[in-house]
Amino acid sequence: MSVFKRPLHLKKTINIALVGNPNCGKSSLFNALTGLKQKVGNFPGVTVDKKTGICKLSDQLEANFIDLPGSYSLYPRTEDEWVSYKVLLQQDEHLRPDMIVVVADASNLRRNLLFCSQIIDLQIPVVVALTMNDIARTKGIDIHLPGLEQEFGVPMVAVNPRKQKGLDLLKKTIIGTQDKIPGEFLYSSMLAPRAVAMVKNLFPGINNYKALHLLINHPQLHLSASEHEALEKIRVAEKFNPTKTQAEEILQRYARIKHVMQLHVKETDPMKSSKLTEKLDKILLHRVWGYVILIGVLFVVFQAVFLIAQYPMNLIDQLFGMMNGWFLQALPPGWGTDLFVNGFLAGISGILVFVPQIMMLFGLITLLEDSGYMARISLLSDRTMRRSGLNGKSVMPMISGFACAVPAIMSARSIENKKERLLTILITPLMSCSARLPVFTILISLVIPNHVYGGVISLQGLVMTGLYLFGILMAMLVARVLKYFIKTKERSFFLLELPTYKSPRWKNMFYTMYEKARIFVRDAGKIIMVISLLLWALSHYGPGDKMQEIRNEYAQKTAAHPDQRRILKNEESAQLLEHSYAGHLGHAIEPAIRPLGYDWKIGIALITSFAAREVFVGTMATLYSAGDDADENNITLHEKMRTAVKPDGTKVYTLATGLSLLMFYLLAMQCMSTFAVVKRETQSWKWPIIQFVYMTTLAYLCSMLVYQLCK
Repeated sequence: MSVFKRPLHLKKTINIALVGNPNCGKSSLFNALTGLKQKVGNFPGVTVDKKTGICKLSDQLEANFIDLPGSYSLYPRTEDEWVSYKVLLQQDEHLRPDMIVVVADASNLRRNLLFCSQIIDLQIPVVVALTMNDIARTKGIDIHLPGLEQEFGVPMVAVNPRKQKGLDLLKKTIIGTQDKIPGEFLYSSMLAPRAVAMVKNLFPGINNYKALHLLINHPQLHLSASEHEALEKIRVAEKFNPTKTQAEEILQRYARIKHVMQLHVKETDPMKSSKLTEKLDKILLHRVWGYVILIGVLFVVFQAVFLIAQYPMNLIDQLFGMMNGWFLQALPPGWGTDLFVNGFLAGISGILVFVPQIMMLFGLITLLEDSGYMARISLLSDRTMRRSGLNGKSVMPMISGFACAVPAIMSARSIENKKERLLTILITPLMSCSARLPVFTILISLVIPNHVYGGVISLQGLVMTGLYLFGILMAMLVARVLKYFIKTKERSFFLLELPTYKSPRWKNMFYTMYEKARIFVRDAGKIIMVISLLLWALSHYGPGDKMQEIRNEYAQKTAAHPDQRRILKNEESAQLLEHSYAGHLGHAIEPAIRPLGYDWKIGIALITSFAAREVFVGTMATLYSAGDDADENNITLHEKMRTAVKPDGTKVYTLATGLSLLMFYLLAMQCMSTFAVVKRETQSWKWPIIQFVYMTTLAYLCSMLVYQLCK
């Protein structure tokens, strides 16, 4: 029955849980200690991210660090905090830490020490890493570290992960502390002593504080039915009040922490000097200028994505155009060469050409997060969010949705109110994720002139900014409508800690850019490649004998008119594509999409991109390659689409068609991964189906309206 007992001994690899309050510098320390030796997964049974990384402590010892979700105290409210809680109480059978490193913000010590003191009372080996020491000094906070160590009974190390300072001392301290059990900071037996004693008899080997937590939270813990029943009997017999006991504990802890800080922490009067953060917040959080600056920041981000990334994108596009022409001339003609050039290379080019823009977008988002400005966006948006049935906490998932809807929807777990969480999940896919970026880029470049005003303002960049803003507007309108259909009596509150402004970490930005590009190439690339090869097959084979009849017909025409070989070859390719399986599929849905201004080729792309939006570009590359002859394969996809014409000779990609397609891809839910994660997060098929239907209907109607107005 001793569920918490486990042997402690020196081993080659030890498991260390990294814990702390949100915005305390925990992730920075994790990155500094583990570098690139990291893995990201999910905790078993839940959708909470689990980041682990290896750090060499000495020649004989290495540590497996687990970066647990941030928590304000050992009393969990959100799913993320429950995950951390169960690991710390050794209730997670897959992960039992040998020791804990508590990361505490030296500039906000009182609140951080509350969580720290609770961790110490779990009586697992503990080391405290104090971050933000430079900020504490600017606030006039002077910390006597040896005195704090003596009062808390655990070693404390000042670190600066951004500048790689204090890491060696932290490693040495971890080595020397891995088998030292700390004493209790607060004598928990003074809280409900009779009930605590009875629980300790029930679970031999646990200490007072773990016994207290079993009494308070046992319904949510992994215990046997008999253990739950026994604990409930103790609660009833002793008239144990969990809420009252928790409040008493917090008050007692803060009383002792206040006494300790009076002895060992000196703070100057904060009114003596005006801090940089306060000065910046007066501007950035202003009722008027705050929103103007926010729009300006978004404008700069998308201008940079277009103006800077276009040079490597053009280079990659031209390189693949040259490669296609070279391989067609160097390799013998046949289906194998055609598969390699028009299937494999076309798919690869559809992946790599948009890597520069994705890297640029993620790099700029990382800079905004590192600087502390992202939290200000949440605060600025709270009032607007509430009008739509949301609150400021919905902003972070929505902003994350600009990168990818899947982790953004998962991050909505931090929203305690169920209605607001569901609304956030339902509207987050309307944010223009990075998968839409390749589609937006190629369509904007096709139908919007590449004008640059004043040398810095790109018309194409303005259109891109408008698309992102329109997506936000539609999300707010949809949330405002849906809030009347989702009923709840639960009230919500918006509490947010604003981090101090910090200089960006360039190393972290470049690592994020590399990592996101790698993930895009690996994950999206697999889908694009599979669909590109499948489309090649569908566009080169057809039902019945019609394909062979076309080949025989044009072989006779070519023999009769050898001087028209090139014209006849193009006609043959177009006929073969139209009568292939892909052509039949496109023609089948053409009546439904004709009011939107789309032809059957675009129809094929709409179908295939329901697997993933970015597949649109790979589909276009494969379909237009299928209609080329050898002399034309050195032409870029952009040029092929620009010159594409309908049977009546009119251009396929007019301004009306391009804007209609942009609207469709902006609003439609074309992502199987998003559909799956919504089902997982809501534990129901009802909400992802509703989401799919409303987004597809909205996309169809808005696209049709745009086309009819612009044609």
